[in-house]
Amino acid sequence: MNREEILKVLEDAGVLLKGHFLLTSGRHSERYLQCAQLFKTPEYSKLITKELVKKFENEKIDLVIGPAIGGIILSYEVARQLNVRNIFMERENGEMTLRRGFNIERGEKVLVVEDVVTTGGSVKEVIDVIKEKGGEIVGVGSIVDRSSGNRKFSEELKSVIKFNIETYDTDNCPLCQKGLKAIKPGSREI
Repeated sequence: MNREEILKVLEDAGVLLKGHFLLTSGRHSERYLQCAQLFKTPEYSKLITKELVKKFENEKIDLVIGPAIGGIILSYEVARQLNVRNIFMERENGEMTLRRGFNIERGEKVLVVEDVVTTGGSVKEVIDVIKEKGGEIVGVGSIVDRSSGNRKFSEELKSVIKFNIETYDTDNCPLCQKGLKAIKPGSREI
């Protein structure tokens, strides 16, 4: 798929939102990417995930892991298309951890996936746990890379699409200056 086709799927799925948004970082933006909308339509999920899987099809992968919440469905679909094992990590007492009897075997080749990478904080936490357990990182994949190269992990990131979305601090937000109320659509507390 080319960029225009990918954008069309994301728009049709309701992923690309416009308004006044309060981001997890505390900054404001007039654009928001709600990738959870993609996964309510299996055909859209399959199409976009297939684009991500293509980027890793020549790698030896034993396990796909995504951080909760954004990476759960994506990691499952990537693992399904690659025909490998899948688990997810979630926060417990504020720290990313393996729960529910999930494990990583020493030497396992692990692909980490996330729906949107902005700072890569959650991905970095997942990578740290994988390394602590003796897993080997094959790569990091995302549907959307909006990090502009500024992320908290050093592993290569391969994404389906990149976005540069302008953000504002609360003191200089033109949307606030217009009196528009900011909403927080994400899943993580600020």
